[in-house]
Amino acid sequence: MDKQATIQRLIEAVSKKKVTVAPDESLFDSGLLDSFALPDLVAALEQEYSIRIPDSDLNPRKFDTIERIEAYLDSLS
Repeated sequence: MDKQATIQRLIEAVSKKKVTVAPDESLFDSGLLDSFALPDLVAALEQEYSIRIPDSDLNPRKFDTIERIEAYLDSLS
């Protein structure tokens, strides 16, 4: 499974909604994520990829789109 598909699966699990957004579309503007769901998504990403995301990086802009999440994860490796 490619990284974008994995991210999409995690977003669906956190939001309990089917992801129907383009990889560059805002997850917050689309209503899939909000500030309350962001920590849950980050926890899911940490578990899936066996990483630790610092609290200082919990900025909605870094997790606004599937593409941005993928780029952020790539920057950690």
